[in-house]
Amino acid sequence: MATTPKFTVFTFNEFKTWLDGQHVNRVIKLVQNHHTYIPGYAHFKGDNHVKMLKGMESAHLQRGFAEIAQNLTTFPDGTIGICRSLDKIPAGIKGANANGICIEHIGFFDTGADTMTPAHADTIVKLNALLCRKFNLTPNTNTIVYHHWYDLNTGVRTNGTGSTKSCPGTNFFGGNKVADCEANFIPKVMAAYNGVDVPAAGIIDTKGLKHGIVNTSGLNVRAEGNPNGAKIKVLNQGTHIAIYEEKGGWYRIAPTQQWVKATYVDEVNIAEPIEN
Repeated sequence: MATTPKFTVFTFNEFKTWLDGQHVNRVIKLVQNHHTYIPGYAHFKGDNHVKMLKGMESAHLQRGFAEIAQNLTTFPDGTIGICRSLDKIPAGIKGANANGICIEHIGFFDTGADTMTPAHADTIVKLNALLCRKFNLTPNTNTIVYHHWYDLNTGVRTNGTGSTKSCPGTNFFGGNKVADCEANFIPKVMAAYNGVDVPAAGIIDTKGLKHGIVNTSGLNVRAEGNPNGAKIKVLNQGTHIAIYEEKGGWYRIAPTQQWVKATYVDEVNIAEPIEN
């Protein structure tokens, strides 16, 4: 653990203990994921965590912010920096700050740029899961969001159209689109949320699987392939899913136990354009 009057850098387990003791007075509904772009992996020397945080705060002050923009920062070695108080609204995504926790992931995760370390990937997944647990959020693309999904000018969620950044990167866990997040990132976070040990590095390969589109509003995702299975989350009409297994009229839609009634899913060819 490294600490200054302003910043503290924890290992993941230290952070978990710290978070357990925090009482946050504002309502949290969203976990924002960003990449820093600059500074990136080349700027991380293994022992300059606090120096990097101070540098980011200085840059944010020059832009007119009251302090560093993000609540939390993750580093390539898997550590987590405490930045702006969790009780303070971040300056992360216009239109999504009031009820948000902002996480900046050190790195530039567009295709061809920084390659995320396994330790970093593991912390990012587990941190998102831990925050969802802390604030009673079910991991999905309504509670875990990417900067790319919001228009920079209006603050309206457009799912990637309009004036947007690539943040958190076109290669962030397989891509920055809503469908990429649903197919690659959310299943990993859900596994961590449920206490299942799934390697976080890399992406989940959905090639060769069948794919589908939810054809009804409010499709329940259950922990078992039957109507009595515990409800995990609800999918909106039009949501794209990968189909990992079919059994008894139910589809398993993740590497973990997440099932939906097949009646409410229309199979599609993955080559067809999918709107999100």
